[in-house]
Amino acid sequence: MKAIKVGLLGIGTVGSGTFQVLRRNQEEIRGRAGRGIEIAMVADLDLARAKSIAGDACEVVDDARKVIANPEIDIVVELIGGYGVAKTLVLEAIAAGKHVVTANKALLAVHGTEIFAAAHAKGVIVAFEAAVAGGIPIIKALREGLTANRIEWIAGIINGTTNFILSEMRSKGLDFGVVLKEAQRLGYAEADPTFDIEGVDAAHKATIMSAIAFGIPVQFDKAHVEGITKLQAADIKYAEQLGYRIKLLGIARRREAGIELRVHPTLIPAQRLIANVEGAMNAVLVQADAVGTTLYYGKGAGSEPTASAVVADLVDITRLHTADPEHRVPHLAFRPDAMSDTPILPMAQVATSFYLRLVVADQAGVLSRITTILAEHDISIDAVLQRESGEGEKQTDLIILTHETLEGRMDKALTQMQALETVLAPIVRIRKEELA
Repeated sequence: MKAIKVGLLGIGTVGSGTFQVLRRNQEEIRGRAGRGIEIAMVADLDLARAKSIAGDACEVVDDARKVIANPEIDIVVELIGGYGVAKTLVLEAIAAGKHVVTANKALLAVHGTEIFAAAHAKGVIVAFEAAVAGGIPIIKALREGLTANRIEWIAGIINGTTNFILSEMRSKGLDFGVVLKEAQRLGYAEADPTFDIEGVDAAHKATIMSAIAFGIPVQFDKAHVEGITKLQAADIKYAEQLGYRIKLLGIARRREAGIELRVHPTLIPAQRLIANVEGAMNAVLVQADAVGTTLYYGKGAGSEPTASAVVADLVDITRLHTADPEHRVPHLAFRPDAMSDTPILPMAQVATSFYLRLVVADQAGVLSRITTILAEHDISIDAVLQRESGEGEKQTDLIILTHETLEGRMDKALTQMQALETVLAPIVRIRKEELA
């Protein structure tokens, strides 16, 4: 059977990996797909680099629209990134009747509703396994492997840069700024790491997973996004003493009133497997009614791990290339007419537990006043740790772990506590999840 023809838009880190994996494993891929898959065209502004990678194996151009316009091209792989030209090219490829594979989580998290609707109307596939957690097949697991289940929640370490930084802060006792510089030196963090360290990248991925898990539209604008830039080594140390580790988690949880969608630093019990995911690795924990808890672990970025997901999408499309569009797996697991309008909850309505660190005056009655304020807001205390003051010190750290409460209640309690004369610095608040 004639090989399926692929056009590659961008041949950078992931594009070159895709080229190499397809070339190296072509026999296995042909056996699984039922026909050959070959890259027939590559578009990249850096023609010299593109030609050095592709050689004479395919046509290399500097205009992506030439790829889209080629009637021989069956699948367009978008590896440009960003919201701008990538969106235009993806929609043009769909309009031209091409299937699309993309690793662009930002594009899908923000414009996914429009893109999936256009693909459905045209009868083509938009595949995006590589957009979330690199080489971990979490999209296929959520969309197909767990299709019998009612998914209750997802919690994921889905940004390798921040996980590397937090691992280093914990193991070496260093502050954020010092470790960030080291991460940049080693290549784990970009020169401008904002999307990673501020939680935006993880929120893009959590948004996509929430849509598949709960059958809701992608709604990145409603996600709560909080990064790791304010984390201090002291809090990582105290968390360890209390039996917890701090990870940046993307969390999507089904509640009676709606869906929680949030990214923030989180205390996790140290005995949980996900708490022991170190370095630049990713892991996603899924809780579902029939299967219980499942954990997906692996490399969340890199040339060939991400290329593995791109090629898996190419194989899927090749298998379904001639199938009736109405009988393919829906883009977001649920058929478009079965999607839910369940709302994303505002943070004030989110229920979680908390770690609080207060720098307080070392005098009688301070703890009593603080616990009274918490009680007045119906917030129950789980544990208290007070650092012993050194000789001559006039202040001390007070650590409080709470039971689950609404974020809105905690906001009001924190406002009152912060106003106390005996509270000497801004209160540190970190959310806590048992993930049981």
